[in-house]
Amino acid sequence: MKKCPYCNNLIQEYWSYCHHCDKPLLVNVQNQDRITDGHLYDDKIDYNINYSYSTYEPKANRSLYDINLNIDENFDAKIQNIDKTIDNHITSGKPIGLLLFEKASLYYLKKNYDFALKTLENALNNFQADDDILNIAISYNEMGLIQEDLGFHDNSIYHFEKSIDLLRKINDVNKLIKVYNNIANVYYLIKDIEHSYEYYDKALNLAVKENLIPEEIKTSSNLVDILFNLKDYDKIDKILKRNLEYFRQIGDYYGIIITLIKIGKLNYLIGPDKFDSSFKNLLKALEIINRIKVNDKFSVENKAKLEWECLFYLGKLYLAQNHYNESEDYLFRSLEAIRISEIGSSDIQESIILESLGNLFEKKGDFKKSIEYYKLASELYYKFGDDLNYAELKYKIAQIFLKFDELESIKNFEETLDIFKDLNYFKRVAEILHKLGDIYVNRNVIELAISYFQQAKEFFMDLNDDFNVKLIKEKIISLDDSYTDKT
Repeated sequence: MKKCPYCNNLIQEYWSYCHHCDKPLLVNVQNQDRITDGHLYDDKIDYNINYSYSTYEPKANRSLYDINLNIDENFDAKIQNIDKTIDNHITSGKPIGLLLFEKASLYYLKKNYDFALKTLENALNNFQADDDILNIAISYNEMGLIQEDLGFHDNSIYHFEKSIDLLRKINDVNKLIKVYNNIANVYYLIKDIEHSYEYYDKALNLAVKENLIPEEIKTSSNLVDILFNLKDYDKIDKILKRNLEYFRQIGDYYGIIITLIKIGKLNYLIGPDKFDSSFKNLLKALEIINRIKVNDKFSVENKAKLEWECLFYLGKLYLAQNHYNESEDYLFRSLEAIRISEIGSSDIQESIILESLGNLFEKKGDFKKSIEYYKLASELYYKFGDDLNYAELKYKIAQIFLKFDELESIKNFEETLDIFKDLNYFKRVAEILHKLGDIYVNRNVIELAISYFQQAKEFFMDLNDDFNVKLIKEKIISLDDSYTDKT
């Protein structure tokens, strides 16, 4: 039996990570063969680090109001003290807007978003009375962040737009770049790629124009997420190489981790020829994460935010190579991490992991488990109004049911058919009608089978799909010789 190289405890040959210290292991699954340059980790990086928040970390830098709060203190006592100070300021006629910012920040840290929002609205009124444009803009930005956390994306965009208009007036470039990134992020969450790209591009151009390199790096890293959607892999590669070099130069370990994960994701998406590089970079990122001590500056939630995507793509890599046990291990660890992370969009990310678990169990031939995880994922897609992914998963579920429960398959195909019709996704409509025709042929319900084939043929004709039109015509003719006279 081998020993873990990190904690020296005994480990099993098949473990992909040490169950004692939770470090990734290069055991069993050809991991050692994947390391093409002879060593896994970069000698330039000192892994014995005491983590503190990176200046790169996006969520920590989205606020425009910098406040140093001692979060070890009792929140309620701190709020009571601020309230007393506010009362004194009101009595003496002093402004209270900044005190309200501090109070709102405490409510936000307590995750009492309703009170945080009401306090910010009060602050906004005070700043408007004083015609304090900068702090009015800051108020709108902070309110936008809370609306985003609450899932009210339209309201969030409205508040960010108000902040942008004001910051343009006073030409506060640094803050403007931040709000451009904030609004781009919301558009990304609602899958409005065009507007998301527009605002990231504005932020990037402004950062380049003003020679604000840190802001340029942060924005370009955010822009990479859009470029993944556009499959502009060459541009992604150039951005990530430059960013990684920058983060290494300034010793920003958060930036290094995020960039390594994105490089791993990029190489996974490019395909099997880049899987070695994908493994290498993801394992590098995971190693750094696991070397960081959990403390008051780096919580369990902070760790989970960093590691969930790294674990997810390791699971996807193993799944692509049919290493099912390792894939299952990493995907479940990713699912656990996303549930711990408290990311605002964690339900969306969870649906992606659940869908991959459904795919894993489908490949393993465990169809009941596959359906279970596809259903869980589809419910989350439905919750967030992602009708297309919801329909696609119901379509997958219908296809799996076809293997062992024909009636349940028909039910799911018919439900999915209505959704795709509403979405005007006629290619999938035609395919489902074709499948339903085949099912009813197998059930010897010929009249209904012909009806579905006729409908499918019409859709395929509209799609100019001559191959399927010809195929379905032949099926109809074989079922009913009289069909030739009708056509």
